Amino acid sequence: MLNPCDPDFVARLSALVPDGTLSAPEPRHLEEPRGRWTGQAGVLARPRSVAEVAALVRACAAARVGVVPVSGGTGLVGGQIMASGPAPLLLSLERMTALRGVWPEENAMVVEAGMVLAEVQAEAAKVGRQFPLSLASEGSCRIGGNLAANAGGTGVLRYGNARDLCLGLEAVLPDGTVFNGLTRLRKDNAGYDLRHLLIGSEGTLGVITAASLKLFPQPAARLVALLAVPSPRAALDLLALCGERAAGMVSAFELIHRMGFDFLQETGFDLRPPVDPVPEWQVLMELELPAGMEPETTMAALYAVGAEAGLVADGVIATSDAQAAAIWALRETIPLANRRVGAVSSHDISLPLSAIPGFIVEAPRAIAGLGAFRVNCFGHLGDGNLHWNVFPERGHTRTEHDGVRDQVKRVVHDLVHALGGSVAAEHGVGRLKVADLARYGDPGKLAAMRAIKAALDPAGIMNPGAVLG
Repeated sequence: MLNPCDPDFVARLSALVPDGTLSAPEPRHLEEPRGRWTGQAGVLARPRSVAEVAALVRACAAARVGVVPVSGGTGLVGGQIMASGPAPLLLSLERMTALRGVWPEENAMVVEAGMVLAEVQAEAAKVGRQFPLSLASEGSCRIGGNLAANAGGTGVLRYGNARDLCLGLEAVLPDGTVFNGLTRLRKDNAGYDLRHLLIGSEGTLGVITAASLKLFPQPAARLVALLAVPSPRAALDLLALCGERAAGMVSAFELIHRMGFDFLQETGFDLRPPVDPVPEWQVLMELELPAGMEPETTMAALYAVGAEAGLVADGVIATSDAQAAAIWALRETIPLANRRVGAVSSHDISLPLSAIPGFIVEAPRAIAGLGAFRVNCFGHLGDGNLHWNVFPERGHTRTEHDGVRDQVKRVVHDLVHALGGSVAAEHGVGRLKVADLARYGDPGKLAAMRAIKAALDPAGIMNPGAVLG
């Protein structure tokens, strides 16, 4: 049983940390982007050092007070929102933003967890390197939250998820112990790898305070194209062809349905589709080329081979950085248009690549008996991650479908599970998908997760209610 973060406890905390560390929660710390939950907290703590984080967590452990870590507030599964139960301490690392070191010759850098992702990218660029994790929210999300959620984004096809970009971590464990694991080593088999245990744990096993990150050389050229394809099956065939003709150079491969462009127009975004008329399906592809390869020649050759195979019908190849940015802006604005329309049920799913075309055909049929809907399907086709979101027909609202929202989600998730997929692809479990994890998770895995949680956090203070409930 947890205790609330009440005024008496806050007074005791005040003696442990410098003035200004504790304050009343701000609305931005108690909200989530979709507006489905509003959080609560006894106090907001904004420490400036790992020592202060450790002191706060140690005190909460002794008093059995919950700790909810908050990062950039961009999470979409409620992992940063505790809406009920004893009021927790909200722990924000927004003041811990230091660059602790960068070693371009090692392709490594160490940053504190509160640094905004776009700033991490900028620091890497200053030394002629890139940090390739890229998300639509990179101007506000923070690297600690990215790692805690094992964020994906657009570059997973080439560079992997957040965990693949991390060499080491510094973290505060649930009893207040500091784990000093900021190694820059590429090989270290000295015991269990606690880094990978903490990454993706969504704040339930500790608080990430700093990270050692992998950097990569800047490509000599980036090439972006938006290509019309006849079908998702053709898009997959095109992906395979690109893998053969441009091995290791495809950094993004996004599938976009026409509904996304319809939503942009419907919700007032002044963005003109480059391919007119807008085809049913398009692929946004980005190549990163080494020195010595001519970008236009490379893409023209891929387009020609794809067209000859019947996989590409039309398209636009960006000839400048501005055109490339405009194409990416279309893709990255679609989620904002989705929010304006208002989804009945949103699904962040992953599937075996070969199962994707069949899912896209079958899923609308599976929910047809529950109402009249529109589906906006888009996502990171290269790594099997789709955002398959269900919306009301034009002129109707999502609240009209409140009675069937859970049924829609169940039907979609049952189909994903039956096809060997995951119902939590890149956004995590949070609080939104706790029941889904219990329903679809492997019993052996769930038992091991509960054992790990009990061993590291026996009082259950770390992000109560998230992931395992």
